Amino acid sequence: MTVREEARWTRATLGRDGRPLDLLTARFDTFRYAPHAHDEFTIGVCVGGSEVIDYRGGHIRTGPGSIVVLAPGEMHTGGPGNATDGYAYRALYAEPSLLTEGTLGGLPHFRDPLLDDPELAAALRTAHTELSVCPDPLEAESRLPWLFTALARRHSTARPACDTVPGAAHIAHAVRDRLADELQAPPSLASLATDLGLSRYQLLRAFRTTMGIPPYAWLAQHRVNRARGLLESGLRPAEVASLVGFADQAHLTRWFRRVLGVTPAAYRASVFPSP
Repeated sequence: MTVREEARWTRATLGRDGRPLDLLTARFDTFRYAPHAHDEFTIGVCVGGSEVIDYRGGHIRTGPGSIVVLAPGEMHTGGPGNATDGYAYRALYAEPSLLTEGTLGGLPHFRDPLLDDPELAAALRTAHTELSVCPDPLEAESRLPWLFTALARRHSTARPACDTVPGAAHIAHAVRDRLADELQAPPSLASLATDLGLSRYQLLRAFRTTMGIPPYAWLAQHRVNRARGLLESGLRPAEVASLVGFADQAHLTRWFRRVLGVTPAAYRASVFPSP
């Protein structure tokens, strides 16, 4: 039997010129971590097998779909929960301030490090997977702080901040217009929030409440609409991708299919006459 010991790190940036956030994709059969600690919150989602983590003088046993939250500076280890299944997980390393957005009461404390929240676990896993493939800065900044706030609100000692944002529609439209104007290199949500006298969480709340989707999803759809016109003019998908701000042709294709159900190449073939 082949022993699988795999770990892959990806670094996402929270907005243009923002702070980095590391993502770990791991699958181990026999590997055991030495005792160690991180400066950030470690937020892990088990996706297979079972891991046993020594933490705060006890043992945490994970299973598929469970969330583990380890506090900054807390010593811990990790290893397989049994001799046959190994363990696989996705981990995000969030600096402490990211778990205080949208909450009151200072740094959140998680009394129970092992959490059962299937909805949040699925959202964290999906965001991790998609950002590991394409760590778009605006997408990372739109998704991860929002999920960390949900984690702190639902499972820690922190209290929710007020969700009412006066003038939410005006805020959302101002953000929308800035993103549309700067679609090739969109500003960070943190800088937009500062310009509007808001926290990043308030900006995200106002935008999602008004538009029904987060900023990165709105901008992706706007880019797809711009891409349609360029494809109709005869440009090829590889040329169009950079012109509308997508990272590459694969990024354009992923969103084009989500929005229109076909690839950019198929769309171009259907609307641009062959010579």
